[in-house]
Amino acid sequence: MDILRFITAGSVDDGKSTLIGRLLFDSKSILQDQLEILEKQSKNKNADGIDLALLTDGLRAEREQGITIDVAYRYFSTPKRKFIIADAPGHVQYTRNMITGATNSNLIIILIDARLGVIEQSRRHSIIASLLRIKHVVVAVNKMDLVDFGQGRFNEIKSVYNKVAAQLNLQNVTYIPIAALHGDNIVEKSEKMPWFGGLPLLQFLEEVEVTDDINHTDPRFQVQYVIRPQTKELHDYRGYAGEIISGIYKKEDKIKILPQDIETTITKIEIAGVEVEEAFASQAVVLHIADDIDISRGDTFVHIDNLPKVENNIDVLLCWMDNKPLKQGNKYFLQHKSRLIRAIIQEIEYKVDVNTLEHTEVTDSVKLNEVVKARLRTAAPLVYDPFEKLDGTGSTILIDETSNSTVAAVLLS
Repeated sequence: MDILRFITAGSVDDGKSTLIGRLLFDSKSILQDQLEILEKQSKNKNADGIDLALLTDGLRAEREQGITIDVAYRYFSTPKRKFIIADAPGHVQYTRNMITGATNSNLIIILIDARLGVIEQSRRHSIIASLLRIKHVVVAVNKMDLVDFGQGRFNEIKSVYNKVAAQLNLQNVTYIPIAALHGDNIVEKSEKMPWFGGLPLLQFLEEVEVTDDINHTDPRFQVQYVIRPQTKELHDYRGYAGEIISGIYKKEDKIKILPQDIETTITKIEIAGVEVEEAFASQAVVLHIADDIDISRGDTFVHIDNLPKVENNIDVLLCWMDNKPLKQGNKYFLQHKSRLIRAIIQEIEYKVDVNTLEHTEVTDSVKLNEVVKARLRTAAPLVYDPFEKLDGTGSTILIDETSNSTVAAVLLS
């Protein structure tokens, strides 16, 4: 059974948390004790019935203010698929939280209040989806009950958003009219909107095809652990364990070890202790090679005829996530999957306005939640692909050397 990772985004009070609560409630993914607690908390708020938003708004401040602050992850499954949901905040000051939740998502649900239509925050979330190359977009027009389930209003919003999607080059956009509070078009088709010929939201999420999103063309494997038991039974055993990031590996493949730039051959592939002839993206494997080479955690195996970039000077798009400002010349650790190297901010070229995509000059420093185009210089060569080509090797993070806090999400180019 495959997994769909998706994120919900929208303006404040568009109903993101209520939508997720409705998905969990109607798919019977809430335990009885959770339901009892939910009913009690709903009564404490003097709510009519069960307040489904309380399922995801876990922080006290979130419940008091009725807003989402942190990214809340929820897990549920149906007979067809497993789901990991990220409920992201809509406030502009929590842009970093949304980017964190969106980075690993296959799909984004952008909620739009049917009364308000496409507003600035809808555009900002769409821009972030575009920057992160999220491959599937669902525009859920919520609160249709407050516009009398009118098809005309739904078509108006669809027409406006079509222009936004075209401007941002968003692909695979699907529109669904819903009323999350009452469950219309969430799990079952709504009888109140007979004019809508598409699938209800959950059925669409179950059926949307994401296996084609996996890159099987560019073989990339990064070593996470060198297995060297040195026991009597396994005296000469030396394997390199990790997850295949993309592509396919087979026995007898000619490969290069990067950044050392040394050629060798794959002699054996193991999955869970069983030898196999080939392995592909997302599988955890142990690879064996023909030659004794000095290989460490973070080194990369690639095919000799399909090479990534190996650079010290790297152009990046960077979302700043720390309260301390970012300045040119600052030094950080760069964590690229298993590889940890030192990096310096060599140049900050410009800021990207996440509401308009306009470029503005950096006059002083970069503050929390701002997105900038910058250039890094690393102490050792970095093996990567541009994010547009391969997100698995095209993204990384910066870590503060003193606090060990993650301070930036980085897209490589």
